[in-house]
Amino acid sequence: METKQEQEVFSMPRIGDNAPEFKAVTTQGNINFPGDYKGNWVILFSHPADFTPVCTSEFMTFANLEQKFAEVNCKLVGLSVDGLYSHIAWLRTIKEKIEYKGMKNIEVKFPLIEDITMEVAKKYGMIQPGESNTKAVRAVFFIDPKGIIRAVIYYPLSLGRNFDELYRVIVALQAADEFGVALPADWRPGDDVIVPTAGSCGVAKERMESKDEMHCYDWFFCTKKLPEAKIWDAVKKK
Repeated sequence: METKQEQEVFSMPRIGDNAPEFKAVTTQGNINFPGDYKGNWVILFSHPADFTPVCTSEFMTFANLEQKFAEVNCKLVGLSVDGLYSHIAWLRTIKEKIEYKGMKNIEVKFPLIEDITMEVAKKYGMIQPGESNTKAVRAVFFIDPKGIIRAVIYYPLSLGRNFDELYRVIVALQAADEFGVALPADWRPGDDVIVPTAGSCGVAKERMESKDEMHCYDWFFCTKKLPEAKIWDAVKKK
């Protein structure tokens, strides 16, 4: 029989759930999440600890790409179980001393949550005892403008995140919503998209005959062109 504490530790919000609500102190002031971010996409991500090398490389990369994410209506929010003063000292050290892949003098302007009690980390399933009882794993939650969790990625403590993939996911989720399509393996803006499966034989037949608009390999697998410019116009206008 699991204890209440164990159930909290292993609780993980699922895709389609409302993002768990919390209030927290951050390096950019107090926040009420996700209410303060209504109308925006958000990447909420955790890191194991301040003053660690993999986390430092990630925070520098997130900060360097913050404007790129902002252009597609996505805000960044970080978290670890360290205290506020540790966060502030670490971010100052990054700006003043650290250079990585040509990035230097990097100032982290997005909020970094203080979570000494691990309350937020537990709500989001970021504490996983098989990896660590005292540090958050590298979790990434993609949350839409209505506060719904749309995608989740977890990484172990030893592995830094792939930022091309994080950006691809936030663009892809918005493109799928905007155009009512699905996106195939390794999709990038400009690639063909997948038209949702036909609901009847009649619809399937119509699709097979609409060769000017799409290509159907069979009734369950139809693709069509979606110009890259159209993707960016839709995503960046928000």
